[in-house]
Formats: sequence, C-alpha cells, structure tokens
Amino acid sequence: MRRYIEQLINRYPVLEANEKEIFSAYEFLAKSYEQGGKLLIAGNGGSAADAEHIVGELMKGFMLPRSVSEEWKNRLCGVDEAMGARLAAKLQGALPAIALSSHSSLNTAFLNDVDGAMCFAQQVWGYGKEHDVLLAISTSGNSENVLYAAVAAKARQMGVIALTGRNGGRLRAIADVTVAVGAEETYQAQELHLPVYHCICRMLEEHFFHERKQV
Repeated sequence: MRRYIEQLINRYPVLEANEKEIFSAYEFLAKSYEQGGKLLIAGNGGSAADAEHIVGELMKGFMLPRSVSEEWKNRLCGVDEAMGARLAAKLQGALPAIALSSHSSLNTAFLNDVDGAMCFAQQVWGYGKEHDVLLAISTSGNSENVLYAAVAAKARQMGVIALTGRNGGRLRAIADVTVAVGAEETYQAQELHLPVYHCICRMLEEHFFHERKQV
C-alpha cells in the first residue's frame, strides 16, 4: 500500500508532511470495513461535492474489477434466473458509504423544524453504530455542522477522520485521525483533498478487491 502514497507524494510533494496521517486514515477505514462498518461523510459546499465523489469511488469499481462471487450469482439466479444472471454480470463489490449532504428532504426538514446546524448530527445519530466511521471534511476544521456531527459520532462509538486544511481547527481535538493539508485558502485545501482521498480509496480497493477478489 505504501507505493500508492509514494506515488501521491511524487505528484504532490507538499503532501509529504501528511504521509503518516494518510496511511493511518486508510488503516482506520480498512479496519472499519473488516468489522462490518460503513462510512458516513459530512462536508459543506465543495466538500459536499467531495463527499459524493468519495461515495462514487467506494460504492462501485474505481480502478479494479469487483465481480460478484459464484455464491452470490447463485443466490441472484435463485430469485430469478434471467434477471439474476444479468445482475451477476453487472453488479460490483461495494464498500458502504453515504454522503450526508445528499439527503435534501431530510436536511431541509430538520433545518426548518429543529436546527440546521445539526442536520449532519441527526443523520449520524440515526445511521451510526459502533465500527462505523465519520469522515468530517472541513477546510477550516471549524464548520459548526461538521463539528456537531463529529461529537455525535464519538458518542455513538464511531471513529472520526478529519480532512482539513490549516492546523486542523477544532476537529483535530475530536478526530481519531486528522489529515490537515498544508494550505491556508479554502480552494487550495480542496485542491489537495482530492488526491488524498483518491489515494485512500485506491488503497482500500486494493486491500479488498485485489487480484479479482470476488464479493
């Protein structure tokens, strides 16, 4: 797995300072998935778009094939032979991930009825369980709704990974792992967040699906 981080640093030398934390974030997520956990992701604006991007890399094939096993093919065909065969040929192994910003009806209802700053926290409270992980994305590390979500996650005995800029902000004190990229401006931090999470997704895919592992 280290080679993926080495390749990342070769392309983005500024991320050398984050090498240890990036690998720790990968290990933290791999352990979560091995224990049956899922990933919840919270972020605002461009970070909300990053949350959806990460879901796209984890919930379907990224760089490797993720074919369905013979056992699952048989189960699918046992329900309906024709449709099951087509499903087995197309479905791909997934690492469960949810972008909390995507649930507009729930979020706007909670904003209108209760407290908009706690929309993400409400979803963490409803979805979260032990062995799950919250990826809290905030370039400042101080986004109020993301901080509330992190507190709720820790109370739910979830892990928390913070992806930030600057010095990590208030999230650093809550998170189990903080990747604080070396950028002060919001857009510059976001530019570095993308290669970081691509690297982590690539390592997770290699871990769970290398050599055409079937799921």
